[in-house]
Amino acid sequence: MKIAVLGAGVVGVTSAWYLAEAGHEVTVLERQPQAGMETSFANGGQISAGHAEPWAKPAALAQILRWLGREDAPLLFRPRADLAQWEWGLRFLFECLPGRFERHCRELAGLAAYSRDCLGQLRDRTGIQYHALSRGILHFCTDRGELEALARHTEAMRALGIEREVKTSAECLAIEPALEGSAAPVLGGVYAPRDESGDAHVFTQELARLCRERGVRFATGASIEAIEASPDRVEGVRVKDSGRMATDACVVSLGSYSPLVLAPLGIHIPVYPLKGYSITLPLGAAQPRDAPSVSLTDEAHKIVISRLGDRLRAAGTAELTGYDTSVNPARCEAIVKRVRELFPRLARVEEIETWAGLRPATPSNVPLIGRTRVRNLFLNTGHGTLGWTLACGSGRALADLVSGRRPEVPFRFL
Repeated sequence: MKIAVLGAGVVGVTSAWYLAEAGHEVTVLERQPQAGMETSFANGGQISAGHAEPWAKPAALAQILRWLGREDAPLLFRPRADLAQWEWGLRFLFECLPGRFERHCRELAGLAAYSRDCLGQLRDRTGIQYHALSRGILHFCTDRGELEALARHTEAMRALGIEREVKTSAECLAIEPALEGSAAPVLGGVYAPRDESGDAHVFTQELARLCRERGVRFATGASIEAIEASPDRVEGVRVKDSGRMATDACVVSLGSYSPLVLAPLGIHIPVYPLKGYSITLPLGAAQPRDAPSVSLTDEAHKIVISRLGDRLRAAGTAELTGYDTSVNPARCEAIVKRVRELFPRLARVEEIETWAGLRPATPSNVPLIGRTRVRNLFLNTGHGTLGWTLACGSGRALADLVSGRRPEVPFRFL
């Protein structure tokens, strides 16, 4: 079939790769001049199958109350005259109920493990390079109460089939010696040994190059005006300044902008932009123990840290503020301050790049993958904080569904 994939972020490009592998004629439409220039550009770098769980969990309610009024809060709600924002917020609170949290954890864990395996197979088959590190992810604590809560949570997650190991302070420092100099002593943590890290932007651009070699066409600078459809079938996609492109099927992978394209068709999805921030530090002449080489998650500040070649990426926080992509200096400075506290020898690094991007989040953090009520219109969107983690598995499952095959992974596909 002739298939149009809307969006060239990591999810859209992996969708295009697996659709082309399945024998389809694929065209990717992207408004930016290159692939991977929006949400996939500067994320935290973690492929966190061992930590693939929703933000919406029972403990989140108390945390949100503690964070109210704090400009540097990990989760910040900026009220707007926006019905979609308030609907999303109320549904998020509902998804924090224990039974729903456990259900979503099972779904995400299965898809994440499948996606990690798909990524490994793709890497072995193509030799794609993206600063990949397969050293696991260490989730560490600098607060005793948080460590005890994390250890209890880890036991509960093991019952759901999520592989994690509780580690002492000494074991954490053995896994990542760069934490030995931290001004906030590491008291212990949880380690997911099979997790990975890598540069999602580099991966997306490299995979786009491989897609082109396979015959996938990329139309960049192509802003979607509308999806043209009869009551039960997509007929084409209208592109600004380029006219109409006919297609046999259409895949919407436009991240946070997916609801805006779908709404005129009467398809309403619970995806809302969750703004995140990151900083990137050039390591230059830094010594091996100055910066970490194992990907980390800081429980106290909800920050993830990954080594990407000769750079260090730290990312975190979530802000519900609509489609605003401006960089809030206070929120980036909070990340810088924490990184310098954890790794004091990096204090001399001053050339810091800051970035903000919109994560396409569902209230449950479970993505929307599969067919809509319009029979040749498919979704692969709503991955929230787990887009890089779930991209390959989502793309491969989506290609199976479009091709009329049953995906290999159990999941609530649309």
